[in-house]
Amino acid sequence: MRPIRGKLDTMDTIIGQDPTPGAAATIMDGDQKNFMAEVIEASRTIPVLVDFWATWCGPCKTLTPTLEKVTKAAGGRIKLVKIDVDANRGLVQQLAQMGLPMQSIPTVVAFWQGQIADLFQGALPESEVKRFVETLLKNAGGSMPTADVLAEAKAALEQDDAQQAAELFSSVLAEEPENGDAWGGLIRALIALGQEEQALDALAQVPEKLAEHAEISGARSALMLAKEGREAAGQLAAYEARLAVDPADHEARYELATALNAMDQREQAADALLDIVKRARTWNEGAARVQLLKFFESWGSDDPVTQTARRRLSAILFS
Repeated sequence: MRPIRGKLDTMDTIIGQDPTPGAAATIMDGDQKNFMAEVIEASRTIPVLVDFWATWCGPCKTLTPTLEKVTKAAGGRIKLVKIDVDANRGLVQQLAQMGLPMQSIPTVVAFWQGQIADLFQGALPESEVKRFVETLLKNAGGSMPTADVLAEAKAALEQDDAQQAAELFSSVLAEEPENGDAWGGLIRALIALGQEEQALDALAQVPEKLAEHAEISGARSALMLAKEGREAAGQLAAYEARLAVDPADHEARYELATALNAMDQREQAADALLDIVKRARTWNEGAARVQLLKFFESWGSDDPVTQTARRRLSAILFS
């Protein structure tokens, strides 16, 4: 955010309007008469976006509907005031004199607590407009409604309520079909429910632009490992018996690690692969290290086991 403070403190005396807020509409047209009430004063309780546009402005015809869509998605947590610059030349001139950049349109200015909090110029894509609004809400101590639902979904998944998590992730995607965190979470929830075919279908529906998103990559690895682990888990006793006879049976230890991961025994799974790397780093073209990296991707970089095992792997590789 780029605060621009000071000059707007006297806006009420310069514009000379009644500072009493008007109706609390979330999307409305603004002018010099209601600017003080609907923008400056209103922003003391809710972040306000001001869209400076004109009928002859081509990019405005693209941006304004996007702003309206994002404002509606915010569920009353932000307000949008649209100002036609041609119909409000006096207001635009006064704002320019107070330091507000108005050299081109569309210009979108965010107000919070009676001050300019941030701005951008030009027609941004919806994803960037959403990020702009999310940052504004974060700095105002809030968040988008979908962010709340996403947090609830992640919590449900962590508490092993995969069905509830899947429903919540799906509701986020209904509002934001390009939300990588929600796609990744939905796939993981379906895996937890044992619905691998549905998880594969969900993975196939992920927008191409999100293919390398961290959550999508992690969910893809988790899906692949779930299948491998299910097959290996059926032979768990056999792998343990082979290792009891021959501790250097790296293939048995590798399959054991895959089975342990499928059983969510992450520390033991990491230990098994790290043991292979330590004993025979180049075994099977470094398969143990590659599999361990897939585990890390599946578990997530913030997972405590990932962090500990990654440090141990580095110590082995660089010793």
